Amino acid sequence: MDFEFGLYPVVSVEFCSGRSPFYVLEQILEGGAKIVQLRNKVDHKKDIYEQAVIFRTITAKYNARLIINDHLDIALATDADGVHLGQEDLPCFAARALAPDLIIGVSTHNLAELKKAETDGATYVNIGPIFQTNTKTTATPPLGLEYLKTAKTSLPFSVMGGIKKDNIESLLQLGVKNIAMVTEITMAEDISGKTSELINEINRWNSLNL
Repeated sequence: MDFEFGLYPVVSVEFCSGRSPFYVLEQILEGGAKIVQLRNKVDHKKDIYEQAVIFRTITAKYNARLIINDHLDIALATDADGVHLGQEDLPCFAARALAPDLIIGVSTHNLAELKKAETDGATYVNIGPIFQTNTKTTATPPLGLEYLKTAKTSLPFSVMGGIKKDNIESLLQLGVKNIAMVTEITMAEDISGKTSELINEINRWNSLNL
């Protein structure tokens, strides 16, 4: 599937520097992002649903795709474009059976998980964490740049984990086209400006590797 999205901002409600996640989302979209993931690991499902309803309204205004982290039911209930599943969430094959037309992303941390996502019907996979990250509690150590040289997949993929403006070039040099980022965007003083800057950098490298 042709599903390249360049910059993939992830809005995690606990990493917005005290600002409203809806404000952060709108600033990201003002900066030019065309896909956004809502990730909420702290609130009750009802609250996440209500946030997703507002996210759907805002993303629709900007003609941007909305992906809901973890919760297939919320993605379906809010008419989101997709769901992103971790290894402890509903298995991809089960989600695909329930939602044959939905974008389904799967987090992977090793080659076995990568291959399983391919056979289970994922739309795209995320590979990570690449660098050390403090935005998610995980037992998985950073995979590093060397792993990306061996992590071949037939699916579109994004990378995530500890990615900042000063290490993004090392990923782009390896041919990575889709980069998921949290705090570098959501905790920036100028969210719109940071989003635009990152998009321009990714697009510049991608254009050199067409």
